[in-house]
Amino acid sequence: MLWDLARAEGPEAAARAALDRIEAWADPALFIHRIPAVEVMAEAARLAAEGPMGRPLYGIPYVIKDNIDAAGLPTTAACPDFAQVAAEDAPAVARLRAAGAILLGKVNLDQFATGLVGVRSPYGTPRNAVDAACVPGGSSSGSASAVSAGIAAFSLGTDTAGSGRVPAMFQNIVGLKPSLGLVPTRGVVPACRSLDVVSIFALTVEQAATVLDALAGPDAADPYSRAAPAGWRAAGGGLPPALRVAVPEDADLLFDTAEDEALFRAALSRLEGLGAVLERVSIAPFLALARRLYDGAWVAERTSALRDMVENHPDSLHPTTRIILEGGLSRVTVDAFDDFHAVAQTRLLSRALFARFDLLAVPTAPGIPTLETLAAEPIAANSRCGTYTNFVNLLDLSALAVPSGFRADKRPAGITLIGPAFAEARLCAVGAALHHAAGLPLGATGQPTPPPPPAAGAEVGEIPLFCIGAHMSGLPLNGQVTALGGRFLRRDRTQAGYRLYALGNRPGLIRDGEGGAFIEGEVWAIPAAGIGPLLAQVPPPLGFGTVALESGPCLGFLAEPSGLVGAPEITSHGGWRAYLAAR
Repeated sequence: MLWDLARAEGPEAAARAALDRIEAWADPALFIHRIPAVEVMAEAARLAAEGPMGRPLYGIPYVIKDNIDAAGLPTTAACPDFAQVAAEDAPAVARLRAAGAILLGKVNLDQFATGLVGVRSPYGTPRNAVDAACVPGGSSSGSASAVSAGIAAFSLGTDTAGSGRVPAMFQNIVGLKPSLGLVPTRGVVPACRSLDVVSIFALTVEQAATVLDALAGPDAADPYSRAAPAGWRAAGGGLPPALRVAVPEDADLLFDTAEDEALFRAALSRLEGLGAVLERVSIAPFLALARRLYDGAWVAERTSALRDMVENHPDSLHPTTRIILEGGLSRVTVDAFDDFHAVAQTRLLSRALFARFDLLAVPTAPGIPTLETLAAEPIAANSRCGTYTNFVNLLDLSALAVPSGFRADKRPAGITLIGPAFAEARLCAVGAALHHAAGLPLGATGQPTPPPPPAAGAEVGEIPLFCIGAHMSGLPLNGQVTALGGRFLRRDRTQAGYRLYALGNRPGLIRDGEGGAFIEGEVWAIPAAGIGPLLAQVPPPLGFGTVALESGPCLGFLAEPSGLVGAPEITSHGGWRAYLAAR
């Protein structure tokens, strides 16, 4: 992989390999603008002369979707008459340059990021790297093709209704859709500005998370930018031991073939194999809301961003794009408020769902259409691709698409994990394990999926906290921990000499030097700024103190002995989970 090559041999080797791969791939519809090879190699030589300097993406080649500005290069959004040379980098591109990545050029897309199939471009249709008879997926078509083909180690796309996830499934790669505002969208040609995010394509979840860490952060000049909660990170957490995953009821599931359905169910079985507890839920309200995306206020928002093109230069637009954008001119404000109220109502349901579950798992798409199928029904096939993606941006959720297998005809399928805003670390921990468990090749490269990296320990600014009761993964108060940026590190247990008592809906732990036993629990990394707010939610006789674990001393939940008078002792169970299971 280019990523490994950059690490092992340096920027010049990785850049040369990427350039050679571009020539060998020979797809004239992939790039809209290529940076000349001599300039790419000059940038690689500059980086090599400087050395890594702690840059996380040192020497790694990448491409960007051509609706994102890069200084000195034209931005076309796949519309030649719209082309304008960018005076400066979009913040996302500037941050990648600062992180040491090497830009190869700008790649094709559905015109003005309007579509999920990848064929709506006057520059042609990028070849699907996995199956040339299939659509590449859109609107980030070139971004996905370049990564799957091994031309770029990662790429930037955008995602308004699934454009960062659908192409990932169609080309057997990872697609990370970050939380709204986490990555600035200044310098990106708007589709729906209030919903747009810059998305990431990569061969592995770990790589996508590394890129997101380099990209994330507020931008004072971007009105839709927002800061992540204290302690947020893209990855680094362990796989929670009691993962609660919501899965759509059968009535809410739609598949192109029985094989697509079987591959989704196999992915769910792998989730269970990772320790997840699955529960069927209705997502009908989410699917109903999704249908408003292309039939309401957000069509008008797309048109608003491109009103001059629609009204004054309609012949410059791709025919399908023109039909969609002209439709926005007839929308009326009174209908828009119906849409806004529908979003607000459905967000209540979303918050209730994620209060009960860590994640929602859905198919990335019902199936993958062929170019022939799409030609026969261009609008219907495109809409079908967004069945499970359109609601995510409307509900302010984060999402990660990972490959889930291949049908007998060698065409790919995928599963998407969805979480609340700023749940990227949880998504990446589960997604990496799930991707590895599938045992698939990476993109179209044929290389095997590597195992997920081990969970990192607590880092600077974090405090490990030993949880022994309802704050553990999958239990009712775990949300207090995750809402403060807490991330699961590991299972652990006390040294011998502790006693556990039942205090209604939570336990009390005390140390008894003359008796007691080992007590099971979990260690979570909590941002230092969150310790006080968490303690404020803990009622007496509980509090925090130093607990002697087998791995060493750790801050943890302890009880005042005087508050345990009359409480039943449950030490013999060895932990709160075992006690709950035995009741």
